[in-house]
Amino acid sequence: MTRTRILLATLGCILLAAAGVWSQQQKDPAPPSTSASSRAEFLEAADSVLADMSKLLSLPVLEPLKKSIRSRAEIRDYLVSNMKKDKDDAKQYADQRALEAFGLIPKDYPLEQKLLSLLTEQIAWLYDPKGREFFIADWTSAADERVIMAHELTHALQDQHFHIQKWEDAAKSNDDALLARDAVLEGSATVAMIDYLLRDTGKSSRDIPNLDPSLLLGDVSDSPELSSAPLVIQDEMLFPYLAGATFSQHVLRAWGGWPGLHKLFENPPASTQQVLHPDLYLQGVIPKAVNLGPALKAVPHGWKKLDENVVGEMFWHVVFKQYLGVERADALAPLWAGDRYAVFEQKHGGPTLLVVRLQLTSAADASRFFGGYSEVLEMKHEDRSDLFRRPNFFSFATPAGGVFLRCADAECLIAEGATRETFDAMTRSLGWPVSPVVPALPAAPAAPSGQSVIVKIPGGIPGNAWTPRERPIQPSAALAAR
Repeated sequence: MTRTRILLATLGCILLAAAGVWSQQQKDPAPPSTSASSRAEFLEAADSVLADMSKLLSLPVLEPLKKSIRSRAEIRDYLVSNMKKDKDDAKQYADQRALEAFGLIPKDYPLEQKLLSLLTEQIAWLYDPKGREFFIADWTSAADERVIMAHELTHALQDQHFHIQKWEDAAKSNDDALLARDAVLEGSATVAMIDYLLRDTGKSSRDIPNLDPSLLLGDVSDSPELSSAPLVIQDEMLFPYLAGATFSQHVLRAWGGWPGLHKLFENPPASTQQVLHPDLYLQGVIPKAVNLGPALKAVPHGWKKLDENVVGEMFWHVVFKQYLGVERADALAPLWAGDRYAVFEQKHGGPTLLVVRLQLTSAADASRFFGGYSEVLEMKHEDRSDLFRRPNFFSFATPAGGVFLRCADAECLIAEGATRETFDAMTRSLGWPVSPVVPALPAAPAAPSGQSVIVKIPGGIPGNAWTPRERPIQPSAALAAR
């Protein structure tokens, strides 16, 4: 959703922990002189590593590799120029508003500035699929660069055989599928780099039973910009390397190693769910197609649609992790079976209307999702009133509009910023039964001035994360607790 693909080429420097030179770069950023002999050494090293990777990956070199030695400033300027050239203002604005609506970044968070800071901080070697050129950084020795060259030259070989720019563009209408393809590229290149490190041992990454690619990252706190970024940016940027490497190792092992790599490009994963659960990919389990169109017809005139797209399991994991912690996220996100969302606004920078339709794996799992996400909604919206809950229906009011969550069978519908009338029209358009009737809200129980009273919220929902609990309310609050 944050469209960080342009940054992924620059994140190779995070992998420098594997080469043992990241800390050295941070302590001594001054580049070495690039004499004619050192330039020749760089170019010779690139050709040598390319030949090694061609043999390792079973991908013949189809054409001479275009390569050039660049300074840190030259690579930075190139990347910044490319980022500006590829910038889609409308999509970037829509992503910003969607991330705000999901509660993952604060309103008016400087997202573009943060991504640019990450781009210029995480500067390193890169293969440019547009120019089909390998940029060789000149600020370390050729010997230190060989491991990272193995990663980037994997991309060069992939490009010669599979045309990775065109291959990625085929999924650009689906943010979740695009991130899954990023995971193929970066994950397979990370595994290839590991195999390059192991090439003289007689072993490969497929001999490692529990590959933990995070060990290659070192301490993310060494990257001030990345470590200070919101969780969603951190996770989306690291996902292709971490989950992508685990996925690539798993499927390559199932296919007998690198000769099976072409299958990943001929039949790429359709979702981050398949990346997170490689067996689903190998079994051909794909997400369910979700049609949001009927519900969107109920959106009143005056709302402008900014974007309509797919969230995906990886993104739901971030949402649950941010609000409920990693253990709950690990339990709830895999219930996902498909989704589609749309984000609207009435005026630029004004309140948003977020509509999400989800498919869960079963009716029981929809109930579990309902329980977990109702907690998320309460945590997102502290300024709420008129809370109403039934086993499959949950709503409350906020200054920016009503918040609604309803599940029917194995589906759930979420609307934030809507009216009850609009939400009911949405559910009717989907053919769902009539929603529960909201009763008139009772007056708050009397209590001495300045004190809270306790209202018991009865009845848990079987199979649900929500359980009976006691909740303090202020005398002025109105809470439907029946």
